[in-house]
Amino acid sequence: MKINSKELFSIPNILSYIRILLIPFFLKTYIYAAAPKDYYVASFIILLSGLTDLVDGYIARKYNMITELGKAIDPIADKLTQGAIVLCLMIRLKGMFVPLVVIFILKELFMAISCLVLLRKRKKLDGAKWFGKVSTAVFYINMFIIIAIPGLNTTAVNILICISAFFMLLSFALYIPAFKNLYKS
Repeated sequence: MKINSKELFSIPNILSYIRILLIPFFLKTYIYAAAPKDYYVASFIILLSGLTDLVDGYIARKYNMITELGKAIDPIADKLTQGAIVLCLMIRLKGMFVPLVVIFILKELFMAISCLVLLRKRKKLDGAKWFGKVSTAVFYINMFIIIAIPGLNTTAVNILICISAFFMLLSFALYIPAFKNLYKS
């Protein structure tokens, strides 16, 4: 894949780079959070990351700025951000997120391996499917709530985790036939 400077510095791709650069700031802010304002800053970083994800996709589609680099960097930014959030919450909330981490890892391993298998056949999944986008949106919303309200009771946190896990599993289940059909074609 040959990348030119116009593609490298397109607005949607720059927004994806920003999302990746926000990850260390989120990690530092959330891991060392001691006061409510620290949690608000961490949740603002997640909100900003989620909004840049939404905006970069909108701009890319609306202004015909979809690039091969963008198709690669956008999901990488998503997965790195989601992984950082889940890992931090698992550490901070003493293992409550272990089931979500397992689902996240299994889904992403399946996606990565499937993409590599398809690439060897010179095929690829062309962008995220609607169910993947819904799963990502639900994840960002629920994690934002958990991070923004550090005193949220255990039942509410577990409900939000279960909702996120459900949508991840649904997305995982719906991607399996999508990859299978693409592999067979």
